[in-house]
Amino acid sequence: MKCLLVANESAEVLFYWTDTEFEQRVQGQYGVSQEEGERLPAFEDSINTLFAPIIISCSTMVDRLGENYTSFSTENNHIYVLHQFEECLYIAVNGDGDETEEDLKRKIFVMKKLTEIMFGMVTLSGSLLRKELRPQDTEQRNRLWKKLRSLLETYSRLRENDQSFLVEAVERLIHPTLCEQCIEFLERRLVQQINSNMDRMGEEVLHAFILVHTKLLAFYSSRNASNLYSSDLLALIILVQDLYPSKINLDDTSEELESSSVPEAFYTPEPSPPERESVRQRSDSPPVFQFVDPDVQMAEDSLQTLEAPIPDPSAPYRVFLEAKECPMPHSMYCLPLWPGITLVLLTKIPNSHVATSVCYFLEAFVKLEKRLCEGHEGAAAMRGQPSVQEQRSRLEKLIKTWAGMDIQTSQLQNAWTDFKNKAFSRSGSGFTRDLLPSCRNMKTQLCGVYRQFFAADCMGSQRLAPHLQERALSMVQEKLMDWKDFLLVKSKRNITMVSYLEEFPGLIHFIYVDRSNGQMIAPSLNVTDRTVSELGKGPLADFVKKKVWSLVATAQRYLQKGYATVTLRDGDYFYCYFLWFENETGYKLEVIDIPSSPDDSAPVGMLTCDYYRKLLRYYSKKHQNDVVKCYELFTVHLGVIPNEYILQHCSQLARKLWEPTRIPLL
Repeated sequence: MKCLLVANESAEVLFYWTDTEFEQRVQGQYGVSQEEGERLPAFEDSINTLFAPIIISCSTMVDRLGENYTSFSTENNHIYVLHQFEECLYIAVNGDGDETEEDLKRKIFVMKKLTEIMFGMVTLSGSLLRKELRPQDTEQRNRLWKKLRSLLETYSRLRENDQSFLVEAVERLIHPTLCEQCIEFLERRLVQQINSNMDRMGEEVLHAFILVHTKLLAFYSSRNASNLYSSDLLALIILVQDLYPSKINLDDTSEELESSSVPEAFYTPEPSPPERESVRQRSDSPPVFQFVDPDVQMAEDSLQTLEAPIPDPSAPYRVFLEAKECPMPHSMYCLPLWPGITLVLLTKIPNSHVATSVCYFLEAFVKLEKRLCEGHEGAAAMRGQPSVQEQRSRLEKLIKTWAGMDIQTSQLQNAWTDFKNKAFSRSGSGFTRDLLPSCRNMKTQLCGVYRQFFAADCMGSQRLAPHLQERALSMVQEKLMDWKDFLLVKSKRNITMVSYLEEFPGLIHFIYVDRSNGQMIAPSLNVTDRTVSELGKGPLADFVKKKVWSLVATAQRYLQKGYATVTLRDGDYFYCYFLWFENETGYKLEVIDIPSSPDDSAPVGMLTCDYYRKLLRYYSKKHQNDVVKCYELFTVHLGVIPNEYILQHCSQLARKLWEPTRIPLL
């Protein structure tokens, strides 16, 4: 029984997701009280009624005490976790015992990350985010909520089954020769050819990568592109998996697929797709010849007409990715090569430089608001910022420039005039707390300009020409045609434990993570009954999988408390976790005390809030002359192995795994 809700301070539902059990419980709860003959309330109204007391209680506590509770449990063992982001309250609920408080908190922060990927700096304004999450048009709202729910479910599925999402790091396919060939191909042929074509409509390919299911085969970034952080790459993989989910069973090999996936039947080829669909390769099986009752067929056809129109497959997705300056807008093209293998292009859109300008002034107003709230006034409020007069003239020039680009700036101009009158005129209040409302209004209006430039519903027809996308598909398909089956099998058998057992007897499983570039290496875990794996059939493999998931959760819990080493015995198994730092040559740096995190902070990870990037910055302050690297190692051993051998294994394993991670893919 699960639920996730986003609401504003007025107790208005901005988004909700529930599983079937929670939905049935709510409908039953509010259906019983209805008088005979009355219509049941809409489910959204029921959700609002259910959570309104909690939302109002939280708002009251924040207003009166400046604090809020973060979690509570009810008499029937339902866990509620709450977190306030600006003006929005996120509430996650679990009533079936499947999720812990930490799991619910992680889900909330991942939901926040997904909204940032979709809306960028608009999330900094509560009023604008409300317009994005809750459009007035009911059909548009339903489409958006359906998309967000699907992304949330996709993340949950990956978190439960994929080791890379368990530790929140990118897993790459281990085949150095093919990887290097593909990187070279992306750079010298694909990206070069697209960027030199006149039909790219002003867009420029900055990043290109190939995914095999959730694993990275090759990644290329152009020289003028900003870094693509691993947290963003993981979020993009969620988007790709949501569009083209991996339907192949985890234990299927290509031989099994060839022999068992297609039943004996008569087929008829599908008609050629329309020209606009030619860039998308259909992943469904060819239709079977069958006779259908005409009335049934007519009913199905009429139902299909009620569904939302199929989006143009050549249309890109607008995504906002982290950069040093600000969340930069990109167009994302997901081109499926074959089922399970996808080419992704990220392009820089025209006028993207506007985002940097907006972010510059937005950051200035955020700093000013913070200083005013802290009680600083006058010159102290502007300390640490560039000259006031310089910022003033620069902003006025930009407002005039934006007005000439068909952007509605009248509200921004009015807000700026109001701010100037209060801050700079003799009759105004100056830089005092009285300036706070005007400061917040300027933030909202700047976010509004950003929204007009880059919001998804304003994209228009700007995109790479369909024939360019089709050409990109055919080029990569031609390159990988002979490797297709190998890659699909390799993605399920990337690394096997067999090659490690002779050197490390008693070792059952390990996960090695390079947190400097956000990549991980781990043997495959196959948990179904269909195929005998290294760990035996399904039940045994599933048992080991649960042990691994438990180890990671335990290690992250201790890491948040400041522990960089964890060793513990669990029945017949022995767990080890190590986090350490090295310089670029592999020399291990001295151990330091890792700062513990407050209970209400984001969970350890990269999707939630990049914990490891902050940790590297913290450690690098004491080693400014070194390029500091951070690594993690999780191991599961049989408990009969003596402790001294286990620790020796961990040290040797880390040295053995260090070299392959140096392949420059990110």
